Amino acid sequence: MASTKPPAPLRPLPRLIFASRWLQLPLYLGLIAAQGVYVFHFWVELVHLLEAAFGSQTALQALVTSMGYQTSAPLTALNETLIMLVVLALIDVVMISNLLIMVIVGGYETFVSRMDLEGHRDQPEWLDHVNASVLKVKLGTAIIGISSIHLLKTFINAANYDVKVLMWQTLIHITFLLSALAIAYTDRILTSTQALKH
Repeated sequence: MASTKPPAPLRPLPRLIFASRWLQLPLYLGLIAAQGVYVFHFWVELVHLLEAAFGSQTALQALVTSMGYQTSAPLTALNETLIMLVVLALIDVVMISNLLIMVIVGGYETFVSRMDLEGHRDQPEWLDHVNASVLKVKLGTAIIGISSIHLLKTFINAANYDVKVLMWQTLIHITFLLSALAIAYTDRILTSTQALKH
């Protein structure tokens, strides 16, 4: 029967360097706190929307101010444009929250320590095959989604924006799109190259 040799202990310097990954833990905890702020912001906007739907002028003015919405006629009740802007803002918060979860869970699992979620019924499907490369592609697509929502909000409220702002937001969105495509293409080339080596 072959004896299995226990792994040699790490030398002090490699052990210190490897242990330095735990310095990222406060960063992930900070992102969890940031997500809490987003949850609070989501509920504030949702409550304002519901109150404005039932005729509250204070809530309506709070929504108009937070959305940067302007109209020539005085606004006394919710209109379709304002509702759409608020709903898009809520979707934006949800998408950013999803992005935070991907960074927190995927980053911790990839760069800090295993979470040992195998067999857990709530384990995210994407966590099975997560690595730094997959995380980059997922983050790229999430950022495109968030940028799309921002662009749509701007176009709905286009009358209140300068043409330069509209142009730059569109160009920035296209840049995000091209960057994500380049990352995904590079990842595909690297994956196919590694598969050919094996």
